[in-house]
Amino acid sequence: MSDKKFKIQFGRISVLLIIFCLALVAIDITLKYVEEAQGWNFTVIPGFIWVESGRRNNGAAFSMLSGNTAFLITFAIILLVVLVVAFVLVPEKRFTFLKLALAMVIAGAMGNLFDRFEYAGQVRDFVWINMLFSTACCNFADFFIVIGIIFAIADCLFFNEWALVPLTRRAKAAQKKQAEEEKKKSDKAGGL
Repeated sequence: MSDKKFKIQFGRISVLLIIFCLALVAIDITLKYVEEAQGWNFTVIPGFIWVESGRRNNGAAFSMLSGNTAFLITFAIILLVVLVVAFVLVPEKRFTFLKLALAMVIAGAMGNLFDRFEYAGQVRDFVWINMLFSTACCNFADFFIVIGIIFAIADCLFFNEWALVPLTRRAKAAQKKQAEEEKKKSDKAGGL
């Protein structure tokens, strides 16, 4: 049985990702302020994406849990703590893409949490997206969260050493090495 302990995995890549994360938070908050101050109303892609100023959401995605401000703030804080701990513990050289994904989700959560504190539990949304069967109004923090989750799923499915379908040389080599180590352990245990 191995005696592995959690170690802080914090180096140059982590510092760069923290700067990136803070830049995303600044972009989100700045865009919300500028959009609100200028009253943006325009079409990006006709029938698919448009911007409409002045929308506030006191719920989560698709206005779920509307009016449950205390729960949403508490959940966001707990989620942020878990994500930050994961960010600090994930090895940066082996899981750079996963750390990037975590940084994006953290940035989105921080941007929306800032709004909830600043605007009595509400989040400023202004980008409308037609998703074929319904429309959703969101902000850039929401985009960061969704993209980060997609990156994390892609990393777990295809890129990291535990990938279900390894597509990179590094993932294939790590899985091959792990299989060889398990075979050695199995052979050693069978020889006893």
